[in-house]
Amino acid sequence: MADTIFHSGKYERLFGLIGYPLGHSFSQSFFNSKFESENINARYVNFEIPTIEALPGVVAGHPNLRGFNVTIPYKERIIEYLDAIDPEAKAIGAVNVVKIYRQPDGSLSFKGYNSDAIGFGDSIKPMLEAGVHDRALILGSGGAAKAVAHALDKLGVASVIVSRTKRPGVLIYEELTPEIIASHRVIVNTTPLGMYPNVDECPAIPYGCLTEQHICYDLLYNPDTTLFMKKAAEAGATVKNGLEMLLLQAFVSWTIWNK
Repeated sequence: MADTIFHSGKYERLFGLIGYPLGHSFSQSFFNSKFESENINARYVNFEIPTIEALPGVVAGHPNLRGFNVTIPYKERIIEYLDAIDPEAKAIGAVNVVKIYRQPDGSLSFKGYNSDAIGFGDSIKPMLEAGVHDRALILGSGGAAKAVAHALDKLGVASVIVSRTKRPGVLIYEELTPEIIASHRVIVNTTPLGMYPNVDECPAIPYGCLTEQHICYDLLYNPDTTLFMKKAAEAGATVKNGLEMLLLQAFVSWTIWNK
């Protein structure tokens, strides 16, 4: 919680990340390295808030805050705090970038965007082979899963959500038969399973059914190789972590904050 009382007076602009927990995130070091190398008078801070209700206090306590990224578990809950939402983010149903508009009279307004879909889509697109990677399984059902589904749809890849909870249109892990794995050659992990420090965890899919035609993409990037990726690679699948997606969506975030 110490980062939430960051003293930002010496910086012209402040940006940040809200979520809980944030020990895994590289966003802070990425943006601050960018600011230093490009002589930008700004700072990026982690705001590790245990509840979304703490957000107004963070904003009120940091008058230089111009925008922030949103990560687990607030990509959907943040929407109730917004005054406006970009059409694509609205269609996705999740927001991971917020721009703050500060008026001369001191009033504030917030607009939400989604850069996850762009970052993921641009990252996975070169890996896809027509006729081979036309169906996907998305592990997880949160805000990141919604962005991934949106991006895959735009790339012509039909997707199915896999969750621990059974509901219409959603598979549960126990239903992942060899036939389903064989017909869905893109598998994307959007859950936090395997994220540092819990590196010995992974989604419960039948890894033995994977083949060399499968792409297993993990949105996690800390550690570099998650247990999900390791087990998929051992079965012959092509694997990739979420670092490139993080960098691509960060570029989009910076563009949004400065337009």
